[in-house]
Amino acid sequence: MSGGPPAGARSGSSPAGAGPVEVASSAIESALIELGLPFENPRPGAYLIKLEGQHKLATMTWLVAGQHSLGVEAFFCRQPDENHAAFYRFLLERNGRMYGVRFTLDPVGDVYLTGRLPLSAVSTADIDRLLGCVLSYSDDNFDAALELGFASAIRREWAWRAERGESLANLRAFARFADPEG
Repeated sequence: MSGGPPAGARSGSSPAGAGPVEVASSAIESALIELGLPFENPRPGAYLIKLEGQHKLATMTWLVAGQHSLGVEAFFCRQPDENHAAFYRFLLERNGRMYGVRFTLDPVGDVYLTGRLPLSAVSTADIDRLLGCVLSYSDDNFDAALELGFASAIRREWAWRAERGESLANLRAFARFADPEG
């Protein structure tokens, strides 16, 4: 270990004698500001960032500085209603090709993107890459995951909205299997 501040920490940005969490927190905050990403900082070392996508409209992502590592966690979707084996296989097949994060489950089966990186990865470039990966993996896999795990619910929602003349705009990605007229 070098004993110095994490890469990307700006000299003078942390008080003398600051611990690793404080140094990493300062570097995270500086990176988010430099990247122009709005964020919340509800407690020391914890940052909540809203990543806006095209398929999954918002991926709420936590960056949390720990004593030895930077944790990242983003909610992807709730546990599937159906087709569990194909749904989870789809996600697991992607894990081997992913950088920085992977699909994981909580105790009830809800799906998250999670990762842990060394504090040396706390630089603007690395945070940009990590958040870009979270957004890409979340957005690029969202429609296919929903089709696998929630097809029946999507069909019911389509029918309910169509019957009432409600907007189908956010269901258009599923028209090929949900629209009975399609």
